[in-house]
This record gives sequence, C-alpha cells and structure tokens, in this order.
Amino acid sequence: MSIWGSVLGGAAGFTIGGPIGGLIGLAAGYAVGRGIRGLCGPADATKSIAFTIGVIALSAKMARADGVVKRVEVDTFKRLFRVPPEELDTVGHVFDLARKDTHGFEEYAQQIAGLFDDRRAVLEELLDSLLAIAEADDELHETEVEYLRTVAHIFGFTDEEFERIVAGHHIAGTPNETDPYGVLGVSRRASDEAIKAAHRRLVREHHPDVLIAQGMPQEFVDLATQKVAAINAAFDRIEKERARG
Repeated sequence: MSIWGSVLGGAAGFTIGGPIGGLIGLAAGYAVGRGIRGLCGPADATKSIAFTIGVIALSAKMARADGVVKRVEVDTFKRLFRVPPEELDTVGHVFDLARKDTHGFEEYAQQIAGLFDDRRAVLEELLDSLLAIAEADDELHETEVEYLRTVAHIFGFTDEEFERIVAGHHIAGTPNETDPYGVLGVSRRASDEAIKAAHRRLVREHHPDVLIAQGMPQEFVDLATQKVAAINAAFDRIEKERARG
C-alpha cells in the first residue's frame, strides 16, 4: 500500500513533536474532516510517516526557492510520490500549509536529520527527490542550489558529497549530459581500483533492500532503484571510455 493512506488517514495515531508533528496533526485533522477513516499502522511506521511529511514540507519550501511556485514543480512532486487521485486534495492542502507556515525549512531539515542521523542513504534519497523537483523546469536556479546545499549541510553532507549528488541531475531527461566521474564522486585521475571501490560503496549504500529494511515507503525504494541504475550507468561509461584509451 502507498504511504499516503497511512499518512492521511492514520497520522493521528502517531506522536512526534516539532514542526513535522504540527503538520502531521493538520494532515490528520484535514483528512478526518473530509471523512477519511483512520488507519491502524505498526509503531515503526512513525519514522516513515514523519519522513514523508518532512518531504512534503521541504518540497513545498523548495518550490519557493526561486521566488515562485511553478505548476510543473508541484506536478513533479505528485508524479514522484504517486499520490492517488482520491488523496490529491489533502496532499495539496498539506503542501500549501507547509509552504506558508512560519517554520523555516532549516527547522524541518534539522528534525529529519535528527530522526535519520544513522541512515545517510535515506537522507540522500530525500535530496535526490528535491533535486528532481528543482530541475522540473529543466534548470537549476542558483537560489535552489543554495537551498539544497544548506539542507545537505544540515543533513551532514560535505560540499564534495553534495556535488556528487548534484552531478547525476544536470539536466533533467538528458543523462548523457552528466559527468560519470562526478556521479561516482571520484577524480578523472583516480585509479581503476579507486573507481571500482567507489562504485561498490555507492551501490551498497543505495541498494533498494537497504531502504526496504528501514521501512521506507515504496516511493523512496523506487528512487533508490533509479539511483543505483544511474551509478551503474556511470561506472559502465567510465569502463568503456578507459577501455578505448
């Protein structure tokens, strides 16, 4: 089942503080007001629900980073996270609440970082989803890049790690424009052994089974699958280029 049923119908059954907790309460209240019956979920779903609400909040504030919320960015969010038609209204309502509320994006990022401080792959998948939304209009604005860089720093990523994450995203829909060395986070002068080691490490960290074991929603497992595919494609390109000499 998609995470949205639990988020929108059963959020009232989970307790968490901070700005994310506030949005969870508003989401549950709005869902109940629309007649959505609460769902029972396992206790370990708390982080999954908190993570998803956090994604809504950071996505909403991300969409404003370049000064205007574009329909294509909102549509990209809905496509990435497969919001069911019957729940679009509630998700859109929560998106608008997060966009307008008084909490800064830093507060949401700090709370997510605290919840997942031992799950860096989860935090990286979140950054990947935000990048996909940012580039929905086929360009990354400087204000969006700085927003994401700040979020990355709050999550504990270095500038070098952030550049590696961004490297797989220029430009939407044109994977051949990406730098395969940048995707793996290695120098063009790196040895074959160093490149293989970087490839193995990234695949291990972002394997979908890792997110499944951590109870993440299917939407984010799918993102991890795409991430691993991009990592493998980058490695294959480097091998072929080096084989040609």
